[in-house]
Amino acid sequence: MKPINFGKPSLLAGKDDGRRFLLGALGEVNSSAPPPPPDQPSFLVTREHRRFMEFANTVRAHRYIGLCWGPPGVGKTLSARHYAAVNEWEDWQAALTEKPEPVPDRVLEARTAFFTPTVAATVRQIDLGLPSACQQISYAVDYAEHGVVDPYVHTESRSSGRTELLIIDEADRLKATGLEQVRDYYDRHTMGLILIGMPGIEKRLARYPQLYSRIGFAHEYRPLSPDEVTAVLTQRIPASSDNPEKSLAHSTAVATIVRITAGNFRLIDRLLTQVRRIQTLNNVETLTPEVVDAARETLLIGH
Repeated sequence: MKPINFGKPSLLAGKDDGRRFLLGALGEVNSSAPPPPPDQPSFLVTREHRRFMEFANTVRAHRYIGLCWGPPGVGKTLSARHYAAVNEWEDWQAALTEKPEPVPDRVLEARTAFFTPTVAATVRQIDLGLPSACQQISYAVDYAEHGVVDPYVHTESRSSGRTELLIIDEADRLKATGLEQVRDYYDRHTMGLILIGMPGIEKRLARYPQLYSRIGFAHEYRPLSPDEVTAVLTQRIPASSDNPEKSLAHSTAVATIVRITAGNFRLIDRLLTQVRRIQTLNNVETLTPEVVDAARETLLIGH
């Protein structure tokens, strides 16, 4: 085989007015945001995601605080965003700038707000961000039911009363005052709350008894099993050759990826991106262990 080349508001009465009011409540769409990658793979429902769904449904039903933690890259944020239908929400919000569209069914089913604090989030930013995230969902529910959202009539929408679950990602960024702000917001509203963070956040929160005593459910998000990694790879890079030698090389390469990634979703994506790059540079279509090894050498992978 030839050597691998690495290479280089206001009260409104009309339907359109209701749409404008909703847009005002949601904020302007960021037109400068970069588009998603064109080859973004579809979401794959894994056993860990099903476990997360059961956890989130329980927190939502009982209106408790739930704590979720796991190592980086295992899919915590992906699962949370999928559960909350964040992508459908963002697509719908962007479409409202052109014409009215019905609220996506998954947004209405989830009734879940998703919030990520900034690295240096202040108390004021959290104080404004939490109600805004929740009110977006409440407005969407009222908009779907009534077409026009009048904050003086639909008071539950105004007070986030139609939102049933709030998910806060990157909860490790919250300092003591931020955590107290989250607890205060939770106490003032009837909704479930999930905090997602890194391993060790459960021990850190034990230092804040008023918040810790309200945690009713805990969930550890684990890496994918070898069988699930194989299923993911079969979906992303299916074998396309009837040649026994090439099929064997493909199977060996898949086994190599399973061993290298150890069930880490993010690492799988990074490695497959480099695999495609190496294949393009060398004009190779077959997945081989040599291609995988070459791709691995381009990445920083911890041991």
